[in-house]
Amino acid sequence: MDLRHGSDPAHTLASALTLLRATPGATLGRLSDVLAETLPHRALATLTGDCARSPMRTHGEPSLAGRVSSAELARIAGSVRVGAPFAGPAVFAGAVRPVLGAASAPPGASGALLVVVPEDDAALTEAVRRHVQQLWDLTCLHLSGYAAHAHPEPLAGSRVAAGERARVLAELTDAHSAALTAILGALRSRALDDAAARSAATDLAVSALVELRAAGGLDRVLSEETAGEAFARLTERLRALVRHSGAVLELVPPEQEGRALPGDVAHAARAVARGVVLVMLEQDGVRRVRVAWHTGGDRLRVDLRDDGPGTLAPDALAVHRLADRVGALGGTLAVDAARGWGSTVTATLPLGASAPLPVHPLDALNPRESQVLDHLTRGHRNRRIAEELGISEHTVKFHVRNILEKLSVGSRGEAAALARDHAR
Repeated sequence: MDLRHGSDPAHTLASALTLLRATPGATLGRLSDVLAETLPHRALATLTGDCARSPMRTHGEPSLAGRVSSAELARIAGSVRVGAPFAGPAVFAGAVRPVLGAASAPPGASGALLVVVPEDDAALTEAVRRHVQQLWDLTCLHLSGYAAHAHPEPLAGSRVAAGERARVLAELTDAHSAALTAILGALRSRALDDAAARSAATDLAVSALVELRAAGGLDRVLSEETAGEAFARLTERLRALVRHSGAVLELVPPEQEGRALPGDVAHAARAVARGVVLVMLEQDGVRRVRVAWHTGGDRLRVDLRDDGPGTLAPDALAVHRLADRVGALGGTLAVDAARGWGSTVTATLPLGASAPLPVHPLDALNPRESQVLDHLTRGHRNRRIAEELGISEHTVKFHVRNILEKLSVGSRGEAAALARDHAR
């Protein structure tokens, strides 16, 4: 409720209705309006684990709302417990500012954070903090209801966004792992004195920073590369990785160095090679790693072999999401390990048009079936669905039967659960 209105129940209910009547896209603006009466503020920002497409939302002054990052919000989240608001200084939009943070996690939700940048003269009293927490709890409960009954049609966009985010995170993880492995290799090398080790580690760190800053603008600009150019770029990265590790790197370039590779295939091949080499070097007793590319036929084959203990398991590659990277392009990844003889990892990538992202069963539904499934997620029976959609109950039964068949489920409840699970 508005603290300046005391315990006026009419005003309290009006504030609640203002939030509950808002659509998801307008909720943050409505929340800002309600909060402004109690807590004058310059900007709001939210971070949630339930929306793959837009986990962060902002509202307020462009100089703040337009500059805050999800990384800043994630750091603030570390100081906020669910139901226990935090008030204090924090980095927001590139500068340390006083903020008020509140976290809420309705049943079945992953949790969400609200960060408010108050006006300079705003008082963050205990009553104000409690008021903000209650409004945020109400807002999150309202939004969780939308998520539970989301229409199936927009879900494909969220899944694509989630897949792209996972891919980028996997790439950054590999890049950081490679940089740290190379730096530690230099610092641990017995062949270098302290000064030389520090110098080598510094050079590697600088090179890694340059690579990370350039990666986003370079790899994605190239629509295609020659096999020779792509392999040369891989060579530079791998040599830096093993320079001080004590392992020998044997590199076999592709036979057809002038053959054009699609940019996504070249990028994936480099990521797979680097990720596998990282995993191989983590084994004890690895003295040699062989990396070879083959471009015969309509596929690029990446062969990696080590002389280690021969105990490499596919699960070891899961950390780098390598199978996902290859599978997204219609390729395959295989691991062959023989105890005492080393391990071999083979990735094959098609050189034709990139395969589409894996299709989820929900994507196979036509618009009318999606509408019927939307009603199933709300627990509506056939008569109610028929009335709402202006069709006969017989037609509803026909659509329900098709939905169950396309989703490979045995009941209406399973279909509804599948739709709700993928609404997050």
